[in-house]
Amino acid sequence: MSTTGATADPLAALGALPGVAESVESVRKSVDRVYGHRIMRRRSNEITSEAALRGARGSAALSGADWALEEVRRRTDFSGDADARVVGAALRLTAEAGQLLSIWRQSPLRVLARLHLVAAASSDETVGRPRQQGEPADEPLVELPLPDAAEVHGRLEGLSELIIQGSSAPALVTAAIVHGELLALRPFSSHNGLIARTAERIVLVGSGLDPKSVCPAEVGHAEQGRAAYLAALDGYVSGTPEGMGAWIAHCGRATELGARESTAVCEALQRGAA
Repeated sequence: MSTTGATADPLAALGALPGVAESVESVRKSVDRVYGHRIMRRRSNEITSEAALRGARGSAALSGADWALEEVRRRTDFSGDADARVVGAALRLTAEAGQLLSIWRQSPLRVLARLHLVAAASSDETVGRPRQQGEPADEPLVELPLPDAAEVHGRLEGLSELIIQGSSAPALVTAAIVHGELLALRPFSSHNGLIARTAERIVLVGSGLDPKSVCPAEVGHAEQGRAAYLAALDGYVSGTPEGMGAWIAHCGRATELGARESTAVCEALQRGAA
């Protein structure tokens, strides 16, 4: 995402793209529906915990580890095969996200570095910093051309500046741009998809749209499927108004589906079935 020649608040301009206002309003109604549920007034911590688990499962599925929810719930060892390590990384990131909300607006690059450290859980020299020239990025889901290190560093700095300066854009727009930019750049040597989706969660929660983190967009991204996810990402990378608008709408629909998931959990708890 280039900010060259952009307005003082380029994210706000994206909020004016066709269809975006409708997506923002639809997301707000879905979120309000969850927060207005009577179960949320008494058992919100349970809903938050369940949303975290389901969000991690959805994010891991998009990174190739498509486990059943009950398998994620049951397992305690995530150090075995490659799929188990992906699920473990997704769970760690979801847990870590809530600890980084206060830092995000002051130092988003520090948060991203921390997320990579948490996801990778290793002391490899490439962990916790953007990849350097000639270093690959392991993100099997995304087959787009990989930006070189100089472009990655420049665009990360631009993204950081946008976050720090703030924007009047709706939270959905900011979250979608953060997610799309990180997925397009794949700035780290590994776990880029997991990190991009966690950063989206941080924006949605930290903005106040979903302060209790009960509307896991990762669930919705997984429910819409990999093909739709990648097609929407292609739109983001194209940089066209139509493509950008379609990506924001896709992220909006993912958040709505996450809200619907938690609404269903509330209903189940109300019936005593969960």
